[in-house]
Amino acid sequence: MKNAALTSAMLIALASTSSFAATVYDSEGTSLKVGGRAEARFNVSDNNESDTNSSFEDKSRARFNLKGKTEISEGLYGFGKYEAEFSGGDSLKNRYIFAGFGTSAGEFSYGKQDSAQVQLTDITDVMATFGGDAADLVSGNKDKRENNFLYAGEFDALSIQANYIAADEKDADSYGISALYSFGVVSLGAGYVSQDAGTDSDDQINLAAEYSQNGFTLGALYTAGSKGNQDYTGYEVAAQYKATKQLALVAVYNFGEYDDTNTEEANNFAAEAVYKFNGNFRAYAGYKFEGLDGKDDQLQAGMRYDF
Repeated sequence: MKNAALTSAMLIALASTSSFAATVYDSEGTSLKVGGRAEARFNVSDNNESDTNSSFEDKSRARFNLKGKTEISEGLYGFGKYEAEFSGGDSLKNRYIFAGFGTSAGEFSYGKQDSAQVQLTDITDVMATFGGDAADLVSGNKDKRENNFLYAGEFDALSIQANYIAADEKDADSYGISALYSFGVVSLGAGYVSQDAGTDSDDQINLAAEYSQNGFTLGALYTAGSKGNQDYTGYEVAAQYKATKQLALVAVYNFGEYDDTNTEEANNFAAEAVYKFNGNFRAYAGYKFEGLDGKDDQLQAGMRYDF
């Protein structure tokens, strides 16, 4: 690869405002894609007053990502991804940094990346405004985990993922496995994740299902486990309807509680509308009805440009 050619291609892509996840370099089995978004958004809720003395809070952000792939030999390739997020003035957060190699048996990677459970939790984490609130009992269940070894394989309609997180702190390692099978309009999945917690371990089971046909998608996620010797049960239900080519209506219900004490960790219903003017630009607005004591409803809206 010639460094000059690669640098020139990247500069052209960064200067362009009309590209969408553009391939800026593709030669001799090596490719590089550049993408990202600029998102202006705000949140209105009395929850914000404790920090700012105002119910209005700006939540604007921008993301930039690089994805590379190179052919090493027949049936073997290397890949990598970097994604950063800018928000709150000069705040910079590295969302993803990982690299690995792929074979006919699947991909093996290491770095800051999603856990194996995310292919299940994404079934209900579908809103532009408010995310899934009830699924992440242990941190090893979440996306963007550091020190994460991940295997991901696809075998026709079956997707299998497994990961191991080597935590920086002692006695906090985590491992998990998940599987998702598509029957066409219906997909079913299951996963298990365990995390060390000193002499004990926290764990959870995830069960997921999705039905999609004729512009309508219904997803459900059930999770059960224990954390700190307390049993937990949670579920999320999401419905999406593509009313027109541009307009999508989305609604999600989240509920989670510790069974022994009946302490609710999540109890809310959110609905939103997303209007895509084209493949690059969209606007959205959503409202979250909060059912927990001490928390207020939220309104969030924004505009997003993808490149």
